[in-house]
Amino acid sequence: MSGVWVFVCGASGAGKDSVMAWAQQRLAERPDIVFSRRLVTREAQPGADDTAVTLAQFDALRLSGGLSWHWQAHELRYGIGAHYTVAVQEGRTVVVNGSREHVQGLAPGADIRVVQILAEPHQLANRLAQRGRDDAQSVHSRLSRNARFDGLQTHHTIYNQGPLAEAGQQLLDYLTGGLNMTDPNHPLSA
Repeated sequence: MSGVWVFVCGASGAGKDSVMAWAQQRLAERPDIVFSRRLVTREAQPGADDTAVTLAQFDALRLSGGLSWHWQAHELRYGIGAHYTVAVQEGRTVVVNGSREHVQGLAPGADIRVVQILAEPHQLANRLAQRGRDDAQSVHSRLSRNARFDGLQTHHTIYNQGPLAEAGQQLLDYLTGGLNMTDPNHPLSA
């Protein structure tokens, strides 16, 4: 029995972290659904959903097979620990806070699902400004790169434009029932 990887992707400011946290909180009693914790090569940040590592630590994990997945985005390196592969092999659903660029390069497979979270451009800009991590040039750069992903093929799309609970419930519903409704003819479901 094999589980699935669910890569949740979206533009900076689309609300991936918030939507995932909302669903994770409500699925805490479900051992069959695991929310992975990313490793990232940046300083630790309060309330972040990731674990800060140095570049040397990251490279050591990557070279030793300690990462199931890894990618680069915004001049940082991200990784998902190899222990999550065991969870998928045991039949669990492992949810990953992913990267659109990374999922574009994944080979289609029965054990991979892609969920995209979208928001209007003005909402993205406002959210990026509110979080205060990026200067105006960085915000502009993040917003400009979104056009590269207009054709991203996904299994499910969530529009995070209203109350957080609406988008969070959509992700929860997908994780608890929608995975089995994926179209077998979908280009990502080889």
